[in-house]
Amino acid sequence: MTDDKDVLRDVWFGRIPTCFTLYQDEITEREAEPYYLLLPRISYLTLVTDKVKKHFQKVMRQEEVSEIWFEYEGTPLKWHYPIGLLFDLHASNTALPWSITVHFKNFPEKDLLHCHSKDVIEAHFMACIKEADALKHKSQVINEMQKKDHKQLWMGLQNDKFEQFWAINRKLMEYPPEDNGFRYIPFRIYQ
Repeated sequence: MTDDKDVLRDVWFGRIPTCFTLYQDEITEREAEPYYLLLPRISYLTLVTDKVKKHFQKVMRQEEVSEIWFEYEGTPLKWHYPIGLLFDLHASNTALPWSITVHFKNFPEKDLLHCHSKDVIEAHFMACIKEADALKHKSQVINEMQKKDHKQLWMGLQNDKFEQFWAINRKLMEYPPEDNGFRYIPFRIYQ
């Protein structure tokens, strides 16, 4: 029988081969080469934004660069959804690599929230963790954690460090034996 940790590790290391291409109407000084990455399914696009931006800014005029955003086949990709979820919602029936278009202009105000820094995605992630813990443990686990534990949880996700993340997340996944399980099991449905 496979150990739970093996399953968790397999899920953690799930990757989506992705090809980022610059939108054809972006003004460049020379042709932009595509940028390829293996994206962790459990991460967020905003955590790879710096790499993608650095690659394409080499060919962009500085005055033409504003807030970066991504789209797939005309649909803006929401930065606050995990990468795996975005892929499953929009591209699971397509051939790999997943082709994402990069934009630096015409931010779709009606479709996307702004994300000006990694602090915003960290705050969103921690809010989701707190919501889940409120349902599972009446917020007892998250409230007993210290700020350094919150930071370790986030840094593990941000830096793609399985052991660092799960050393803290394990506390959120356990329940006292006398409780015979969680009060509620939190989940979200995305359409």
